[in-house]
Amino acid sequence: MTTADQHFSTEAVGIPEADGRFVTVADVQCVELVPGLEFRPVLGERTMVNFVTFAPHTEAPRHTHEEEQIVIVLEGELDFELDGDVRTVRPGDVVVIPPWVPHGARTQDSTCLEVDVFNPPRKTLLDHANAERERGRATSGNGVSAPSDAAPSDAGPSAAGKAGG
Repeated sequence: MTTADQHFSTEAVGIPEADGRFVTVADVQCVELVPGLEFRPVLGERTMVNFVTFAPHTEAPRHTHEEEQIVIVLEGELDFELDGDVRTVRPGDVVVIPPWVPHGARTQDSTCLEVDVFNPPRKTLLDHANAERERGRATSGNGVSAPSDAAPSDAGPSAAGKAGG
C-alpha cells in the first residue's frame, strides 16, 4: 500500500515539461456545438478537462470517440446513455467511458454542470483549447492567468461554472 510520504514525495525524478498555470473557468470562451450545450475546455500537456453546462431540455447526441472520457456531475442532473444503459446521474455520480463506447446525454427540466476529463485530449476541442491556453499565457506573460477577485473558497469548479454560464 502507498504511504503518504510516497504519495506526496518532493523528490524530482523528471524534468517539468511546461509551466503550471491557474485558470478561471468563467474566463474560458465557451464553445456551443449544440444549442444550450456549452463547453469550456482547459488543456494540460496530456489531459483535457472540459467544463460542460447543459440548459434544460438539451441533448448531447449519441456518439463515439477514440479518447477515454470520465464524466463527473457537479450540479443538476441528466439522463446519461452509456452503450444502451440509461441512468439519471446527479451530483457526485461519475460515468467512465472507454474509447469507442457509444454514449449521449439529455437534461429534462433542470440544468446540469458536469466536468469531462479526456485522455488523450479530445481532438475536436483541441484547436479551441490551445487558443485559450495561449490567450491565458498572453494575459499574464508567465503562463499563469491573471488573478481573479474570487476568494479561494469560491474558486471551485461549481462557482466558476455559475459565473460563466
